[in-house]
Amino acid sequence: MFKLIYSIFISFIILIAACLIVSMLPIPGNYKIMVVQSGSMEPAVKMGSVVVVKPSPLNSKHLTGQVGNYKAGDIITFGEASKTKTPTTHRIVDKEIVSGKVYYTTKGDANNAPDRKKVLEKEIIGKKLFSVPFAGYAVAMVKKPIGFFLLVIIPCGIIIGEEVNKIRKELKIKKLKN
Repeated sequence: MFKLIYSIFISFIILIAACLIVSMLPIPGNYKIMVVQSGSMEPAVKMGSVVVVKPSPLNSKHLTGQVGNYKAGDIITFGEASKTKTPTTHRIVDKEIVSGKVYYTTKGDANNAPDRKKVLEKEIIGKKLFSVPFAGYAVAMVKKPIGFFLLVIIPCGIIIGEEVNKIRKELKIKKLKN
């Protein structure tokens, strides 16, 4: 029973570490990993979810000759991503072209009204590929010093301690056989 719990615990730690590493490093194909910090998209995307988004290669008019690769119903992440600003993940409800520029009207599924500001196509980070509910809480926690200590350093210490105990037992068994 202990080994099963231990294996699940180790798997969980590896998953958290992988999410943390993936969220901080550039991923081939420009995939972005974002943490949803509000409930505006529930139930489609729960608060605390990790959302994986992929920029569309067709969202630039000068590259493809096409205007507006995103359509109503798509869930997109848009806005600036920095330490002080968090991008938004909402659903497109309307699209319009004004003077050759594509504007999207977005709305959170849980919101009563569409967003006030229309989103320019160049502000879109990408379209939601999939989301992992509640994984964002762990990723956000690990990014803080206390979370990193609790979810990475302490488990690593436990694993190292157990390996040291295994080595000691092996050495005792060899000593007794000699």
